[in-house]
Amino acid sequence: MAESVRRLLGRPGAVDLRPYSKLLEAIEAREPELRELSDSELTDKAAELGNAELPYDRQDLVELCAVGREAARRALDERPYDVQLLGVMALLDGHIAEMATGEGKTLAGALAAAGFALRGQRVHVLSVNDYLARRDAEWMAPLYERLGVAVGWISEESTPEERRAAYAADVTYASVSELGFDVLRDRMVTDVADRVVPEPNIALIDEADSVLVDEARVPLVLAGAAESTEADLEMADLVRRLTPRVHYEVDVDGRNVQLTDAGIDAVEKELGGIDLYDEHDTSVLPRVNLALHAHVLLQRDVHYVVRDGEVRLINESRGRIALLQRWPDGLQAAVEAKEKVAVSETGEVLDSITVQSLVLRYPTRCGMTGTAMAVAEQLREFYELEVAVIPPNKPNVREDDGTRLYATREEKEDALVEEVAEVHRTGRPILIGTQDVAESELLAKRLADDGLECVVLNAKNDAEEAGIIAEAGTYGAITVSTQMAGRGTDIRLGGSDMADRDRVVDKGGLYVMGFGRYPSSRLDDQLRGRAGRQGDPGASVFFVSVEDDLVANNAPETRGYEAEGDGAITDPSWLQMVDHAQRVSEGNLLEVHRNTWRYNQLIDVQRGVVLEHREAVLTDDLGDRQLKHDCPERHAELVEQVGEEEVARAARLITLYHLDRGWTDHNAFLAELREGIHLRFLGRRDPLDEFNRDAVPAFKGFLDEARARAAETFLAAEVGEDGTIDVSAVGVKRPSMTWTYMVHDHPFSSALETVVGRIKGAVGSGESTA
Repeated sequence: MAESVRRLLGRPGAVDLRPYSKLLEAIEAREPELRELSDSELTDKAAELGNAELPYDRQDLVELCAVGREAARRALDERPYDVQLLGVMALLDGHIAEMATGEGKTLAGALAAAGFALRGQRVHVLSVNDYLARRDAEWMAPLYERLGVAVGWISEESTPEERRAAYAADVTYASVSELGFDVLRDRMVTDVADRVVPEPNIALIDEADSVLVDEARVPLVLAGAAESTEADLEMADLVRRLTPRVHYEVDVDGRNVQLTDAGIDAVEKELGGIDLYDEHDTSVLPRVNLALHAHVLLQRDVHYVVRDGEVRLINESRGRIALLQRWPDGLQAAVEAKEKVAVSETGEVLDSITVQSLVLRYPTRCGMTGTAMAVAEQLREFYELEVAVIPPNKPNVREDDGTRLYATREEKEDALVEEVAEVHRTGRPILIGTQDVAESELLAKRLADDGLECVVLNAKNDAEEAGIIAEAGTYGAITVSTQMAGRGTDIRLGGSDMADRDRVVDKGGLYVMGFGRYPSSRLDDQLRGRAGRQGDPGASVFFVSVEDDLVANNAPETRGYEAEGDGAITDPSWLQMVDHAQRVSEGNLLEVHRNTWRYNQLIDVQRGVVLEHREAVLTDDLGDRQLKHDCPERHAELVEQVGEEEVARAARLITLYHLDRGWTDHNAFLAELREGIHLRFLGRRDPLDEFNRDAVPAFKGFLDEARARAAETFLAAEVGEDGTIDVSAVGVKRPSMTWTYMVHDHPFSSALETVVGRIKGAVGSGESTA
């Protein structure tokens, strides 16, 4: 019944805070006694909490929060608020704590992590980027030290030795991508000593909605066996000369582009009168399609930027540079040819893991964010997590002005610039949220043309984003930011030093403007939440036009409105139409997440079978026992020559090679199958059923085949001049190099996936490249 009521009220999964609230008085009552303790005695008090198992009983929970509060006061000069302690208790019970911006999530998370660690649990605090991982680990280090807990952190630049040291700590801070890449690399080791990540216990996830929802569709990929690729400059130049709506057409939702008949004729003529659809030469059409899609669908400063002579993708969910993200199957090279930069190396996918699968490895999961309730259903469905809504320490007095709708983008821009000019004259700081890099720069130029100088925070200068966003509350500041760049950094009124706080408060606090509504109301709320921190005054407003992508792509009808002289549309039904368009967008995003989860369920089962077998080969000499059984005479002969230990080593390497090689090939088959599965949807067949129908039999006999190939290789192995079995001579080689990257995974919803699927279908190739 309670669950039904929560759903009816639009608050699914809300955790009852009353059991936690009842403990606050007892926690405060412990404060005078704990203040009398020396630092070492306080540390000893924390150590005493380790004499029991999880979960904490109520008495120990009181003691942990009381000791943690006193340790934070001494180590950080911050006494946690009662609401922060509510967050700590919710985290320790395995929930997602929704805490508004500026409410002290970092400290609450550290106290909860210490609480887990004191009970002997290895804790990984996962964040959205390396900067936050390092910042928070170093910021909270004095607190952890006072509680007797060791802390470490890793980043993209960390060496294997530094990673092992960080993971050996009680609490390790890392970006979710770096942790995932370490897990993938560990899955390929041929010696246990080469692993860096220990067995997981606790995942405590910062910005949990971003990691668990926005990043959930982005598989982390390990690639190897590098091959050189040449830029197709000829095709890039050719498609650049084509005319839109004459030589090619873009579909309604902007997800695909196709040559018209006139386009086909023009391309064939440019290429010397060839036939693009010649069944004896299928190499030209894919090259044309790749170049055309790179030229038309992928826009510079929207989907990627060019920096230091390289094409770097922009993370769609955060508007920041995704350092290790690429497009697959030749599309990356096509974009690089378009931009006339050096082509990066490519290779085959060795393995991949979704963020969802990565997080589900942990027996206990919890997290914190400012916007969890909007995705509470997804958190329960995909992670079995419930949301605890923590009240703010001080009431939120921010004034949210809603949405102002205009007929055209130009009129929307005019209205926003006029509003900025009027507010800026008062000295009130302004933060403007934009959808992408190009939009932020165009808006900044327009503001500059009107004499309104601003600071731009976008994917081109993300290294400085924390410092920039920290000053957004300075008197007279105008800051333009892409999708929530700088998350995790407080905006304090009066600047980072709050020198002008009173003057900014008098002007009404930070004024947040959205230059368009986001694909999700949760992202709107994240932008709004930049104002009104800790009871500060503030305001928010969103400027939207009927021509915005959100409305144009998701609203059924965008005609028939009446606009005022400045283009404003005030009819309430049209304002509701914007909300409707956003709900449609959210539904599409949920379906993408759900499809990704469904597809990866089967893949994860198959991967689990391979990993379990691989573990036995790596740690229990399973490969040696199998080869001794399958090749007894050759096995005995090689013992005679080099000894059992050397034979076991060679058997391990040979067996692991064929397991890994087989999984790489099976991965390629699954990628090929999935990329073309949408075509079966056109035949009114369920794509997921079709995928499973083909993927299951393809895996049948996988282990037997790998074992047979290992036996064949073992029979051919010889002892080298150095007295060891030369496995490389019989083709057992590891990739000359490996690298990691991220690739979007949007079944039935991504332009890129459809593009790549069609291109590969035209090629008819069965090999998946990175």
